[in-house]
Amino acid sequence: MKVHLKVWRQKQGAAKGKFETYTVDNVSPDSSFLEMFDILNEQLVAQDKEPIVFDHDCREGICGMCSMTINGIPHGPERKTTVCQLHMRKFKDGDTIVVEPWRAGAFPLKQDLIVSRDALDLIQQAGGFISARIGSPQDANAIPIPKEIADKAMDAAACIGCGACVAACPNASAMLFTSAKVSHLNYLPQGAPERNRRTIAMVEKMDELGFGNCSNYGECQAVCPKGITLDFIAKMNRDYAIAKAAEAAK
Repeated sequence: MKVHLKVWRQKQGAAKGKFETYTVDNVSPDSSFLEMFDILNEQLVAQDKEPIVFDHDCREGICGMCSMTINGIPHGPERKTTVCQLHMRKFKDGDTIVVEPWRAGAFPLKQDLIVSRDALDLIQQAGGFISARIGSPQDANAIPIPKEIADKAMDAAACIGCGACVAACPNASAMLFTSAKVSHLNYLPQGAPERNRRTIAMVEKMDELGFGNCSNYGECQAVCPKGITLDFIAKMNRDYAIAKAAEAAK
């Protein structure tokens, strides 16, 4: 199959960027979107041109690095799928595909399709830890946890921190990411001692870094490759209200 690509090119954050058009021929429908980009970059290198800079690592839908907005949708048209697992059979022969980086003030562009997502790491560092003693892990059955709670914690922990939720939100909100990282520890007894401190620290760090507020558009949930839902935002809001009330009562 043949596809035409309109790809955002930008030397660095301060430089002026623009879309450039490329054509890639003889693409296998079974190749991934990133493999198609590999073919394009090989063509560009053979022509003595600068290859397109884009993020990737595991290519197994785990690391969250493959951050591209494809035809206006973070990670592309297939639900619950990262770019590295998006196959070219989702497109038609002769299609024109527009590819650009995440667009959010808290994600400064570094080059071409790469943005800095350090802000998400800073939110995680603010409270994403527990004070349990280090050493050999406890037996899985040593602390009884109801299955419903364990399932919810696991669902929240599925977040890979890709930032698609931020890129899709009209307000560039990081509420879905932050609520997943807060909730997967807050649900579990191991995270109980820091629950209030964690919730306040991570929410306030998120606000400090310039992310917008949630307005319940639901775009974040729609593009999340791991199916994180708005339920976790509701839980984080409750936890934050309880934590602030406890802080005020001291």
